[in-house]
Amino acid sequence: MQYTSESLDLLKNQLKATLLGLAVGDALGVPVEFEERADMVTNPVQDMRGYGTYDLPAGTWSDDTSLTICLIEALIQGFDLNRIAHNFIRWAQEGWWTPYGEVFDIGIATADAVERLVAGISPEKSGGNEEYDNGNGSLMRILPLVFYVKNRPIADRFQHVQFVSSITHGHVRSVIACFYYVEFARQILDGSSARQAYNQLQLDLPKFLVSESIDMAEIEHFHRLFFTDISLLDSDAIQSSGYVVHTLEATIWCLLTTSSFSESVLKAVNLGDDADTTAAVTGGLAGLVYGADQIPAHWIQRLA
Repeated sequence: MQYTSESLDLLKNQLKATLLGLAVGDALGVPVEFEERADMVTNPVQDMRGYGTYDLPAGTWSDDTSLTICLIEALIQGFDLNRIAHNFIRWAQEGWWTPYGEVFDIGIATADAVERLVAGISPEKSGGNEEYDNGNGSLMRILPLVFYVKNRPIADRFQHVQFVSSITHGHVRSVIACFYYVEFARQILDGSSARQAYNQLQLDLPKFLVSESIDMAEIEHFHRLFFTDISLLDSDAIQSSGYVVHTLEATIWCLLTTSSFSESVLKAVNLGDDADTTAAVTGGLAGLVYGADQIPAHWIQRLA
């Protein structure tokens, strides 16, 4: 695809908004990761905090951002699963793309997948594919893939998402969650609002997944996103654990029930529990929705 100077500037701004939005959300959540929601209600996050869960300075981002940058760096050179996997190994073993040169947070499924990669298992088979392997570890890092696949046919987009998710998370439920997330972002890139994207995906994705012969029982795990209006639920009905469906639902709920970047990511953080990843996943999309210039400058300046 050939870009004009205007379209290239737009693309650069969208990339910037995606990465900064994700990193800011991640950093807002790191100090309160694993905090219970009741504690967040009494002492909500309203700005960048320091220390807390990991005893690290304000603005510190975690594995969510590190692995996202690892994916970006690989995709710059073209789509190569081995290159992506190599970057993930460098991150885990060498602290590649970490704020201070060391990994302080790594999910069990991701750690297991890296061990398989090091042992010589191919990237498309290294991720766990049992039902209990459906944490949010591939969802949190997959957003940049939208820039690579956005002009490809839907079946091709799905296959690329499946490949990239399966490096660490190979179960179809994780793949569907990642695909929904990338497709939502693709709608935003095409000029849709968050509400328009939500409505369009309800029309498109269940039908496509059925055409791919995906078990309806798996599709039903996304019932609230595919077949209802999740924005009508109150916060008590939204969970923020490390389960991939919970993270995706919380992200879309936060986007549909707020009207600014700050409001959406703070709402995500203050759901508690897996606060950094919920806010990172929300922040990446919110950056696309609102643009990099709507991310508070003082939050960006605090980033490690």
